[in-house]
Amino acid sequence: MYNLLICDDDRDIRNALKIYLAGEGYRIFEAENGSEAIDIVSENEIHLILMDIMMPKMDGVSATAKLRETCNAPVIFLSAKSEDSDKILGLTAGADDYITKPFNPLEVIARVKAQLRRYAYFGGMERKEDETVSVGDIELDDNGKSVTLNGDPVSLTPTEYDILRLFIQNPGKVFSSKEIYAAVWSSDPMGAEGTIAVHIRHLREKIEIDPANPRYLKVVWGKGYKLEGKK
Repeated sequence: MYNLLICDDDRDIRNALKIYLAGEGYRIFEAENGSEAIDIVSENEIHLILMDIMMPKMDGVSATAKLRETCNAPVIFLSAKSEDSDKILGLTAGADDYITKPFNPLEVIARVKAQLRRYAYFGGMERKEDETVSVGDIELDDNGKSVTLNGDPVSLTPTEYDILRLFIQNPGKVFSSKEIYAAVWSSDPMGAEGTIAVHIRHLREKIEIDPANPRYLKVVWGKGYKLEGKK
């Protein structure tokens, strides 16, 4: 059974989400603000977080940034704001996905299931044959779901891991933002450019010595991104 945390200061929204998601067999935890969410995550094994952005005491962006110091569980933001700048702000804080209110319950369930599949795979709940792939000094162990750079471990979120795996399994191949989004999120790549740009920046900060002048993760202007190097 997966443990889900719903963090929203609106009780009606929490109750509605609880009905939908409990009906799918998930165990639900609730928080009214980001501070409560941090406490719950520190005391319980949480597999996914649905996080409102605008809340009293501690907002969702601040809470997610704090959670990302110790927690790699997927975070899906819920917000009435639909501007791309707000979505990018959330993704920059460490969110994996973004749903705009008012939401379709079926969409929430579908996105939750997609993120949990990725998290289960990343966390090794689904075991496969050993597969270690290297490009330059980057090594990805797809069985252990781990990445090292020059032998040192690199901490990635499940989304960052999936993007890097796509590149490292296809060195030299150029992927557009929409192709990356479709491959990793398995959904309609609307607004993919901003979302992917944020995740690429995060990856560069973790695998590049000089993120401003990347050795591995390169932009191909007008086309997309590619990972330079050989297996």
